[in-house]
Amino acid sequence: MRIVITGASSGLGKHLALGYASSGNELVLLARREEKLEEVAVQCRLQGAKLETIVSDVNDFDAMYAIGTQLAQKPIDRIILNAGISVGHSGGVTPFVDFHRLFKTNFLSVHALLEPIIPKLLEQKSGEIVFISSLASLMSMPTSVAYSSSKRALNAYAEGLRYQLHPHGIDVITILPGFIDSEMTQKNRFKMPFLLTTDAGVKRIMHAITKKKPFYPFPLRFYWMIRFVALMPRFLRDRIVALVNFKKL
Repeated sequence: MRIVITGASSGLGKHLALGYASSGNELVLLARREEKLEEVAVQCRLQGAKLETIVSDVNDFDAMYAIGTQLAQKPIDRIILNAGISVGHSGGVTPFVDFHRLFKTNFLSVHALLEPIIPKLLEQKSGEIVFISSLASLMSMPTSVAYSSSKRALNAYAEGLRYQLHPHGIDVITILPGFIDSEMTQKNRFKMPFLLTTDAGVKRIMHAITKKKPFYPFPLRFYWMIRFVALMPRFLRDRIVALVNFKKL
């Protein structure tokens, strides 16, 4: 199986690469930090996987389109779109430069890479596209407007793409993790409910991919709490959001 993983030099991307590293898989790992990416590649090769690394900045859309064109020269069985960033939680107005960077990295870069790849999947009549979104996309908190918005946009994109591609034998999977111990969440200075270890989070993600679940939020307790709050009358929801948000500042 030929598996492409973006953001593969650390966090979930690194552990997903290690999880899929075996003699039966050919991995194509994309990341910006060359030294860290090569460290992951060495570990994956030791586990028997064939490896290709591509040092790339997802914010360079021309480069991402060119990489997608290059990748589409061979069959692609699975692409995991994991690259993403956060600017942390802040009570003020997010500077436009940060808002722009979040949308470029978390959302727009995805289509820049996929545009030349999707025709290849249609030609194959097979393949999987996996989006790593976030439970934060389901309810936008005042301290994470830009991040939640970028991930909600990703959800909408993935949903439309699933409807478009499913009749052609292509699976689109959207995974919405809660808090997982990683470089991104280690910047948070508040108690994170239902925090999972990286290994536990990656096991759940890989399980969802294996089962081809089109929409997989976890942990489920956290997901249902968010859904419950979202269904409350607005005045109650506003009070809860204000209380939870206060604890983050």
